[in-house]
Amino acid sequence: MPPGNCQQGAGTDLGLNLPKTCLRPLSPLSARWNGEWASTGHSKEIEWRYLVDILNVTDLTTEFTATEMVLTMVLSFVLSAIIGWIYKITHRGTSYTQSFVFTLVLNGMVVALVMLVIGSDIARAFSLVGALSIIRFRNAVKETRDVGFIFFTMAIGMAVGTRFYLLAVFGTFGISLVILLMTRYDWYAREMSSHILHVQVQNGAPFETLFDKTLAKYTRSAELISADSVHSGMMTELTYSVGMKKPDQVQDFLTELGSLNGNNKVTLIAGYNGADL
Repeated sequence: MPPGNCQQGAGTDLGLNLPKTCLRPLSPLSARWNGEWASTGHSKEIEWRYLVDILNVTDLTTEFTATEMVLTMVLSFVLSAIIGWIYKITHRGTSYTQSFVFTLVLNGMVVALVMLVIGSDIARAFSLVGALSIIRFRNAVKETRDVGFIFFTMAIGMAVGTRFYLLAVFGTFGISLVILLMTRYDWYAREMSSHILHVQVQNGAPFETLFDKTLAKYTRSAELISADSVHSGMMTELTYSVGMKKPDQVQDFLTELGSLNGNNKVTLIAGYNGADL
């Protein structure tokens, strides 16, 4: 029936009292149903077309071509994997975890998919913000550098998802090169590394002045950070932040401290700025 053609009382054969209706052109699903009913001799195609069109579901996946979807997923995976590899080879300290690198790769791919879904639809963007607002992360990020890599993968995922493919490639390699250069040439590193010194002494020992001469002899700077009771209150553990004068004197420094505290436990954590405490 051509568009604009109206039928009075459609559905009376089914006992329905429908108003005057201007029927739309047949959808593919409606046409399939009408063909099956016509072949069996039934004459209710108007009613079926009316009901099927109401239940018709539109798949918006056709907004993207198969090439765009495959390219988005593959490119976001490759670029995120490169970022994960850069994170691995430039990481320092003891907090490296394989699961975090996996998360970086997944983060880039998921953000690319989300941006592909949102496109230029403002309503979808606000819906996404509302959905993500209920998510709470309770794991503390140990290093600010990790946060930078998270934003790195998010930015690349957004570029790929919005189909700025060339920008995503240049951004990945450009920022990765900067990270490699800063790591290779140790930019912004302090010439004098700070150390954490743990010394255990007997309760009642005059620790305020006990180590003054030794600290002045071997360190450029020394600051008492904390004093804690350990071993059920039988010992006191002192924590200092110290800067060594000469790195090759560490053994002599520890030996002299041991002779002063009765050969109790002495621990020196070298370069704590790059270590995890």
